[in-house]
Amino acid sequence: MVEFEKIFDLRFFARRSGKAAVLAISFWCCSLTAIAQTPSSAPSPQELQVPAVAADFHPAPKPLPELSRVGVDMDRQRPLSLREALALALANNKDIEVARQNVRISEFDLKSAQGIYDPRLSSTAYYERSKSPISSFLSGGSNGAVTQSDYTGTARLEGQTPAFGGNYHLDFSSVRLTSNNQFTALNPQYPTALTFTYTQPLLRGLRFDTSRRSIEIAKKNLSLTDAQFRQRAIETITSVQRGYWDLVFALRNLQVQREAVRDARTQLEHNQRLVAEGALAPIDVVAAEAQVAGFEQTLFSSLEDVSRAENNLKNLIAENHQSDLWNLSIVPTDSVDLVTPEISLPDAMKAAMDNRPELQQSTVAREINQIDQKYFREQTKSQIDLVGTYGMVGLAGTTSGGVNPLTASSTQLRDAVNKLLLNSGFDRLPDPPAQTISPDLLGGYNESLQNLLANRFNNYRVGVQINLPLRNRTAQAQLGRSLVEGERLATQREQLQQSIQVEVRNALQLVRSAEARLHSAGIQRQASEQQYQSEQRKLDAGQSTVFLVLERQTALTTARGNELRAQTDLNKAIADLQRATGNALTTNSIVVRVR
Repeated sequence: MVEFEKIFDLRFFARRSGKAAVLAISFWCCSLTAIAQTPSSAPSPQELQVPAVAADFHPAPKPLPELSRVGVDMDRQRPLSLREALALALANNKDIEVARQNVRISEFDLKSAQGIYDPRLSSTAYYERSKSPISSFLSGGSNGAVTQSDYTGTARLEGQTPAFGGNYHLDFSSVRLTSNNQFTALNPQYPTALTFTYTQPLLRGLRFDTSRRSIEIAKKNLSLTDAQFRQRAIETITSVQRGYWDLVFALRNLQVQREAVRDARTQLEHNQRLVAEGALAPIDVVAAEAQVAGFEQTLFSSLEDVSRAENNLKNLIAENHQSDLWNLSIVPTDSVDLVTPEISLPDAMKAAMDNRPELQQSTVAREINQIDQKYFREQTKSQIDLVGTYGMVGLAGTTSGGVNPLTASSTQLRDAVNKLLLNSGFDRLPDPPAQTISPDLLGGYNESLQNLLANRFNNYRVGVQINLPLRNRTAQAQLGRSLVEGERLATQREQLQQSIQVEVRNALQLVRSAEARLHSAGIQRQASEQQYQSEQRKLDAGQSTVFLVLERQTALTTARGNELRAQTDLNKAIADLQRATGNALTTNSIVVRVR
């Protein structure tokens, strides 16, 4: 490049300096020739050894393939409006289905958290037999051992109270006991017991505890998934709108390219007639043939764009990969909307701040953080609980019918003493009161239950449990972390609001720019049509050239495509504005029911 620049400079110098400069130019050219003939020992590092690509390719004369799309039956057309496409997408789109399932999962999480207050009933039943050796004169056994057996059944009803963080236990026990102990007055006997215990926090856990925290967070998570579902729905609506208008443009652009090929072939036939009449040179036919070939290339590229746009829309609205929709040719029925929404920037910003699901999600995250702060602040308090217990017991059984060894021996001793007293002239000892079993205790299991419910024998206890940790760094650290988390969420919310402002401003600018582009594109298309028609008339009158006619034809095709692109870009810009302001659901009259 440097040598050629020097040659240009020398030629310019020759025009200015005469014969001497011409001799210098000749000398310089000879030098370049000698350099060019000198073999190079090695290729320059800047030189690329690129192999030739189909250097001998010559296309065979054959007709072009049909304008068909792979896997699509062109005879089976599916008219589709934009609203139908939105309905299919909301019903079949996989992202929407996943978001809907997330809402259902959150519903079950909330039900699971509320289940902490469900009462729990547990019971135990067993048979037990024990045989113990006699180790005392008062053991009361026989054959050197005390043997007893029992059937025991217990039941417990326990749970937590939704208010004030209390918990309760209701325990019931029932036993059938038999024994060979001689001191047992009732054999078999049926002892029963019913005990109620309630624990009430007085400080930590009184206003807020783990169970209430779990329920509140589950409620907020359900609201969060609702907002996420609406966000996914808005994004899907925007994607369907953009995909729908992309398909509209691709199909109409395919028509434009087919018309361009038709016009080019008409121009080719016209040029061939003029060549036959001697009005044009044969080379003008070659130029027209090149024009036809160029438009045919663009035509098949446009067909590929149609296939891509159609598959993209089908991917958004088809139920699954086996849906019959994949084999149909989608024909959009809605025309482009050329009326732009009249909305000011302040109104658009207000709508975005009120409707954007991202801000709703940020609000829910902040509320969850406030729940955590409340809980962890509660955990920093000392634990003081009031505990109360009230119990009732019942008993019944059958008298054993035996003689109490202690009673029998004491009677014999009393008789001996009384005999001595009488012989000595003293009065006898008074008779001891009779030791009998209360008639209320005689009976079976039903009698024991009646004694229990009669509440003749009861006990109660009231006390305070105190748990004072010497250091509570874990709760303090968790509280500090939740406070910092709240600051981080506030910062992220400000960042989100700023990003939304940028999106709204850009969306409004895009709508206005698309509207202006559409106006200019329409004027350009009208002017190109007039120029093309005028240039054709000039060519027929011999006042123009084939080159200019082909240029006008190319410009007209481009202008038509630009106008189509501007029309669909305006509708896509309107869809983006609906997404930016969060009005995609209300504007399209879509009611989302997530539960």
